[in-house]
Amino acid sequence: MSNYLDFIIELIFVKNDITPCAVILVPGGSHPQLAERAAELYIKGMAKFIQFSGHANPKIPDFPSEAEYLKSIAVNLGVPADSIICEYEASNTFQNAEFSLALLKIMCINIDKVILVCKAFHSRRALLSYQHSFPRTTEFLVESIEDNRGINKDNWTTKDEYVRVVMREVEKIGKYFCDKIYGMNQ
Repeated sequence: MSNYLDFIIELIFVKNDITPCAVILVPGGSHPQLAERAAELYIKGMAKFIQFSGHANPKIPDFPSEAEYLKSIAVNLGVPADSIICEYEASNTFQNAEFSLALLKIMCINIDKVILVCKAFHSRRALLSYQHSFPRTTEFLVESIEDNRGINKDNWTTKDEYVRVVMREVEKIGKYFCDKIYGMNQ
């Protein structure tokens, strides 16, 4: 594999070893795999709570929000409803992080170490967004999953559609953080 492809893999795809902590964070989405993996980790005893974030999404018209959709999947998989925290207002990844943090603080849930469950190709942008919003002392363990398209670090160059998805993430990282960085030295 050539160096520029290795660089893109390193930039976009994040995954860590997972150890127990207080909460599993899931930035919204319409992919059931997010809730399925969060539920699996919860059932394994990796956290006391799962927090789903996300507002209404036309891809899931039977649910009022992404958070409710993901919660319903987790409950059906055996996660007790009282172990699930939902944030219903976020409409982008930065808001997922900001609004989630505010809710966790209100509930006095420990955020020293958290698990972040997200799509593999979204893992770097999700991690950076949460790192931007949460205290610098928070340790993030990233559990990245394949969505229903199956995009991962090993196959993202095998289909033009996958390449477009991953390269849009590269662009989004630039757009997301440009205004956060620009003007810092003035």
